[in-house]
Amino acid sequence: MRKFIFSGTLISAILGGWSTLQTTRRGPRDWRLILMWISWAATVAIAVGTIIEQSRDADELEE
Repeated sequence: MRKFIFSGTLISAILGGWSTLQTTRRGPRDWRLILMWISWAATVAIAVGTIIEQSRDADELEE
């Protein structure tokens, strides 16, 4: 769990979500907003996938 909390990629993705949330609250609601949320979700998924892959690689090196 610690590897997810202290990961710079995941922290960056979450902060990007904050920006998207603020845009949702204050900005116009059109097709670009949907694309922003899809982009944010993809960024978080990639960050989590990268963390998992790095963890697996580190475990293989230890063995």
